[in-house]
Amino acid sequence: MLVAGRTCLDIAQQLQAVENAIQQAKKVLIQDHLDHCLEDLLGSVDKDQQDSIEEFKEITRYL
Repeated sequence: MLVAGRTCLDIAQQLQAVENAIQQAKKVLIQDHLDHCLEDLLGSVDKDQQDSIEEFKEITRYL
C-alpha cells in the first residue's frame, strides 16, 4: 500500500481492519479452547453446574 502511494487514511483503515480481524480470531481461539478444556475436565455435570459453566463461558466473550 505504501509503495502503491495509498493515502495515510486508507492505510490506517486497512490496519484497523487487520487488527480487528486478529482480535476476533484470538477471541474465537480462546473460547474454543476454554470450551474443550472445561468439557474434558468436568465431563458430565448437573443442570446447576452446567448453568454456571455457560455463564462463565458467556462472560469470557467480553475479554
